[in-house]
Amino acid sequence: MSKISKIGVLTSGGDAPGMNPCIRAVVRTAIFNGLEVVGIKQGYKGMIENDMYEMGTRSVSNILNLGGTILKTARCLPFRTDEGMETAYQNIKAKGIDGLVVIGGDGTFTGALRFSQKYPDIAVIGVPGTIDNDLYGSTYTLGFDTATNTVIEAIDKIRDTADSHDRLFFVEVMGRDSGAIALRAGISCGAEAILLPEKSTALADLIDHLKNGATNKKSSSIVIVAEGDKTGGIYDLAKAVQNEITHYDIKVTVLGHLQRGGAPSSFDRVLGSRLGFAAVNALIAGQSQKMVGLEANHIKLTPLDEALSHHDFKLESDLLQMVEVLSI
Repeated sequence: MSKISKIGVLTSGGDAPGMNPCIRAVVRTAIFNGLEVVGIKQGYKGMIENDMYEMGTRSVSNILNLGGTILKTARCLPFRTDEGMETAYQNIKAKGIDGLVVIGGDGTFTGALRFSQKYPDIAVIGVPGTIDNDLYGSTYTLGFDTATNTVIEAIDKIRDTADSHDRLFFVEVMGRDSGAIALRAGISCGAEAILLPEKSTALADLIDHLKNGATNKKSSSIVIVAEGDKTGGIYDLAKAVQNEITHYDIKVTVLGHLQRGGAPSSFDRVLGSRLGFAAVNALIAGQSQKMVGLEANHIKLTPLDEALSHHDFKLESDLLQMVEVLSI
């Protein structure tokens, strides 16, 4: 592969706190090394619609503390077609782009890998940006820490009112396929139960556990439910429990998209900076079709196809064991 001279950077899929620190690191690392940088708006949609602009060091001033992404993001169905990819390729070639840093999740990486395989003269490095923390090859993904802290802050406030009114709250958090946010937030907030997509929980067992809490004179209870939990919708779940437990006044709170927003935490600012810096250096070193990740506090390169083929991402076994032990 020829030497990289101009890098395009984009964010795609769901936004995640920490994307802006990553963009900043990509731009400034590239310029420091004598490369040009092009910002691509709205992910792959910007490649197809030719919505791109030259970026300089001042283009990324004062964005470390901003949530979301200054480059915007979108899901782009036309990019899945050969025609869409060809249009995207012609547009970035016209701009002189020969390397891409793509920040996003598994859908973003699937598109990036297919694009780079189809057009191998465009080097591609992926940065894991998803609050779900469910990508193989990185212990933590951009946005996970901030989203978890946002959930913790919300549940701490819910606990105050639950305790005041002798209430049982069911709180739904994001995580269609991953219970990472639910698990860590639940332990941090002392949840009485945590329902996860990775672990089946029988309704009868949940009811017995909550009844024991009432017997032990707990003044409030919090049940955290990941949106992908297999017991069904949170409202139906709360109704089923209400029919069996009369001690508590039961309420439901769905935290929704507030989990995606907010200023990135210190951890996500540093992580975004490290991964953006590493992504550019990987391109300079001639790497392609790789994801930069963080494992054991060291940067690691994982082939994109490997990162996408591992769907057995496991939650920490000790945390799963702690849930029941610490909630008595």
